[in-house]
Amino acid sequence: MKQQLFGFAPVAIAAAVMMAGCNRQEAPPASKTATAPTPATAPATPAADVLKIGHVAPLTGGIAHLGKDNENGARMAVEEINAAGGLKVGDRTYKLELVAEDDKADPKEGTLAAQKIVDSGAVAVVGHLNSGTSIPASKIYADANVTQISPSATNPKLTEQGFKTTFRVVANDNQQGAVLANYAADSLKAKTIAIVDDRTAYGQGLADVVERVAKQKGMKVVAREFTNDKATDFNAILTKVRATKPDVVMYGGMDATAGPMAKQMMQLGVKSTFLAGDGVCSPEFIKLAGDASGMLHCSQAGEAITKLSQGNSFVEKYKKRFNNAEVQIYSPYSYDAVYVIADAIKRAGKADRASITAAMPATNYNGLTGTVAFDDKGDIKGGAISMFKIVNGKMEYVSTVR
Repeated sequence: MKQQLFGFAPVAIAAAVMMAGCNRQEAPPASKTATAPTPATAPATPAADVLKIGHVAPLTGGIAHLGKDNENGARMAVEEINAAGGLKVGDRTYKLELVAEDDKADPKEGTLAAQKIVDSGAVAVVGHLNSGTSIPASKIYADANVTQISPSATNPKLTEQGFKTTFRVVANDNQQGAVLANYAADSLKAKTIAIVDDRTAYGQGLADVVERVAKQKGMKVVAREFTNDKATDFNAILTKVRATKPDVVMYGGMDATAGPMAKQMMQLGVKSTFLAGDGVCSPEFIKLAGDASGMLHCSQAGEAITKLSQGNSFVEKYKKRFNNAEVQIYSPYSYDAVYVIADAIKRAGKADRASITAAMPATNYNGLTGTVAFDDKGDIKGGAISMFKIVNGKMEYVSTVR
């Protein structure tokens, strides 16, 4: 190619001189020296192929802190894999790219975000955070054969739909609700319980399980009320609850609403123990509830991070990477979800959607949160539920049930 270029150069120069003679006003002045084109420099090493992994969670709104926590965990894993040289599959090396979308904790926005992930070419997705967004989004991922691993959605319906692409790395609410009810009866010695939920797939679903198991344990359900996930004023509901004098008030919802609810319980003189699931069991709740935070006993659908062999190391790395931010709840599980996807790709020897989905059922990955393996529905085997209570403004570990 270079020889042909220089072979035609004299002809081109002669033509330019003739044109200059015919129309001097229009022609630019001739250059005295001709500069040869600079040959392209070949890269020292071939560029890695890019492999996209999606992540979806609420990044705006009342529980954006939980969504960002999940995203941070996934991002840490992606950055670690890339820093170690990328994901090597056969004779190819892939650089991972995290494609993050905001579902605003809204089911409709969740399906829109899911379609964006599919359209981006992502081969798998970590998410969503909420059950209410994860469930409708799962159909979109299933239709596109995109493996979906939720690090935090606990409603049993997610994996009961029969989609071969749907998995979760935490225990579900059949287990979590039972642990909460048993804790109320056995540890708190409660005889009566009032139950409030936020009418979301997560909140209502968890409350329903608690109610069922509480009755089986012989507790009396003295009130069943509901609010919504955007509410801030709970005085009317709590006034009704106070009249029943329950030993325990169980709330199925998130920390953004539970914090103000706890404050209002204290203001109204409700003396009951406040009991809640993983959506409330966060450092953010303590900030929102203030002095009222000490009434809370709560669960997380996983092992306590302080009980994980590499948990403290993860917290240190997390704080260093994200400007001293606190781990909220499920970033260790979104972190592991990325590594589970990478493990499936390595075992498949291919990085396409179909191969990843086919490799997922045989997962047996030893990660930060423990051994990750799935049953035939896509639920994690041997999932843990950990109980905590708030003491002097800090979460204190109580126990773990498997």
